[in-house]
Amino acid sequence: MTSVEQHAALVRSLLQFALATETVPITAALGRATTHAVLSPVDLPLFRNSQMDGFAVRAADVASVPVTLPIVGEVSARAASPAFLEPGTAVRIMTGAVVPEGADAVIPVEDTTVLDDHVTITRSRSTGEYVRDRGSDAQAGSDILPAGQHLAARHLAVLAAAGIEHVEVVRRVRVAVITTGAELIATGELPQPGQVYDANQVALVAAATSAGAEVTYAHRVWDEPAALLGALDEAVTVADLILTSGGISMGDYEVVRELLEPRGALVGHVDMQPGGPQATAVFDGVPVICFPGNPVSTQISFEVFVAPILRERAGLPQARRSTKTLNESVRSAPGKRQFLRGRIDGESVALVSGPGSHLVAGLAAADCLIVIPESVTTVGLGETVEVWEL
Repeated sequence: MTSVEQHAALVRSLLQFALATETVPITAALGRATTHAVLSPVDLPLFRNSQMDGFAVRAADVASVPVTLPIVGEVSARAASPAFLEPGTAVRIMTGAVVPEGADAVIPVEDTTVLDDHVTITRSRSTGEYVRDRGSDAQAGSDILPAGQHLAARHLAVLAAAGIEHVEVVRRVRVAVITTGAELIATGELPQPGQVYDANQVALVAAATSAGAEVTYAHRVWDEPAALLGALDEAVTVADLILTSGGISMGDYEVVRELLEPRGALVGHVDMQPGGPQATAVFDGVPVICFPGNPVSTQISFEVFVAPILRERAGLPQARRSTKTLNESVRSAPGKRQFLRGRIDGESVALVSGPGSHLVAGLAAADCLIVIPESVTTVGLGETVEVWEL
C-alpha cells in the first residue's frame, strides 16, 4: 500500500511539463495565463474626453453663477478634431466626446437650462471636473496586466481598450482521455443487460478542461490490449498527458494493467477510499495516469492527484481547502484516507449520500469532499474536519 502523499509525489514527478507559450487572439484568451507583463501601447483614455452629457466651458467663466453663455457648437462621441473654445462661450458635449481645446470643465446637463442658443449654468465647477484626461487611467508603456495573470473578462476589456489584438499566454497542457470497459456505451445508446453509460469520459474531459488543460483526444476501448494499444498510439501524437480509467484492479480483463505493467507501469493501491487502485506509466515518452473505473473513484482521483498540477501549470487558482465543523458523527475505515461527499453550510459541513464509489448522483449533490485521515476512525458531532471545495 502507498500513501496518498507518496502517490501524489510520483504523479508530480511524471508531470514535469516544459513551459511552452503561444500567441492567441484576445477573443480566445479567456481563462488563459499571461506569460509576461503586458504594456499598454497607448494612453488610456486615448484623448481628453467628457465624463458627462452637458456643456464644455472654461471654469473661470462659471466661477460665479448663475451665468448665461452662448452655445457656439456641439461635439458628439464620434471621430472629430478637437475644436477650440473661446472665452465666455460654451459647447454642447456628449459623454466620451473630445473636450475642445481651451475648455477645462464640463457642466452636467442637469445643472443647466437652455433657451434658444444660450445656456444658463446654475452650478459652478472647478478645473478638471467631469473631464477625463488623456493617460489618466494608464500611460503608454505602463503595465496593464502582470505576468501570470489568469485572464477574466475585465482583463480582456483592458487589452481591447488598448487596441491589443493578440496576447502571449501559457500553452495549455494537451490531455488525452481513454476510458476502458466492455460494458461501456455512449449516452444516447440503448443499454443492454450489463451495459452502463460511460460517465468517466464526459467527467474527465470536463475536469481536465476546467483545470486549464486542452483535451485533444477522447476515446473508449473494449477490454482488449490491441484496442488499447491502438488508442495509446494515437493519443501520444496529440497529447502531453494521457488519463485512463478502469482496467487496473486485480481481477481478470484488467486491460490497462495487462498492457502497461509489462512495459514498466507501476500498478498498486493507495491508502485512500474511494480510489484505492492507482497506476502510472510512461508510453512513448508521454506520462499515463491511470485511475480506477468506478465513476466517483475516477473523479476524486483526478481531483487529488492531477487537478492541482494542471491548475498550477495553467496559472489557475487552486481549489479552496478549509476546515469546517461536522454536523453529525462519522465512522471511517482505519488505515485509509476517506474522501466523503459533503455540502457546506456556513462554517459547518454535512454528509451527502454514502461512501460508495458508484454513487454519482451523491457526488453531484455535493459541493465538497470531507477528508478523514488514515489514523482517524471516528469524528464526533461538532468536531473539525478538512474540507476540499469542488
